[in-house]
Amino acid sequence: MSAKNQRSERETQRLQVSREELVERIARAIHEDGVIEPLKGFHLARLSAPMEKVHSVLEPSFCVIAQGSKVVFLGNNRYQYDPFNYLLATLELPRASQVLEASRERPYLSLSLDLDPALVGSVVVETGYVMSPGNGDMRAIDVSLLDADLLDAVVRLARLLDSPDEARMLMPLIKREIIYRLLMGDQGGRLCHMTVSGGYTSNIARAVERLRQDFDQSIRMGDLAQELGMSISSFHHHFKAVTALSPLQFQKQLRLQEARRLMLGEDLDATSAAYRVGYNDASHFNREYKSLFGDPPVRDVQRLREETLESTAG
Repeated sequence: MSAKNQRSERETQRLQVSREELVERIARAIHEDGVIEPLKGFHLARLSAPMEKVHSVLEPSFCVIAQGSKVVFLGNNRYQYDPFNYLLATLELPRASQVLEASRERPYLSLSLDLDPALVGSVVVETGYVMSPGNGDMRAIDVSLLDADLLDAVVRLARLLDSPDEARMLMPLIKREIIYRLLMGDQGGRLCHMTVSGGYTSNIARAVERLRQDFDQSIRMGDLAQELGMSISSFHHHFKAVTALSPLQFQKQLRLQEARRLMLGEDLDATSAAYRVGYNDASHFNREYKSLFGDPPVRDVQRLREETLESTAG
């Protein structure tokens, strides 16, 4: 057997052993379906059956699946990943996600690690990383192959679930290692976009932050483009290149997701929720709500409550 084949076989064995350990540790840490945050910025999820699309905002994060598979929809783009691939997001993005593979015997198990731009920037500076010229893929999300070294760091992070005292000292070190390995991998340029000052990516990050903070306000996109020193056409082009959505689509999805949360969590009626998130026309709100979630507000919220009751009873 050649040295190359031997390395490939060792790599495959390492990956398999690490995946098995990751499944065991996540399953031990989260016994019921749901999402928990056992360590700050470190989230675990479990699901015992495939799930319909769920709408939410994806924070800048590194996401790994130990068991099962999932797909994330952003605009017209589809990102599917599984235990062999990881997902990286470098901006806050309104998305729909769907767990494809899960059962009681083999539940969907995953973890995600929040990414702090300041920490990413620190690692970038320390490594002397230089983004190659012409690295034009500005998308704020993608999926890449999970290699053995990166997965090994993820497993060591998961081991800290059993050692909270050690976690205080070791978690910052392992997070830095994970960021370093991401930086050296296929998505290093994308990760580096979190720290770049100046340029289109930085401008779009500022625009996203503004739209996130003032989603319920009437914002003229031409004025926002002017604030960023961009033409309106350039602003629209680069915003969509990064987020897969136009600025107005981005704002609309944030508004509708917040309206849904208000109706579910604060028991607001559809009209009150619509006005709270910035709609002046209830019928317009109802049309856009149905377009995104598939049902009018009242029917959608009723269905979600019934599903919650069923899962609780089960």
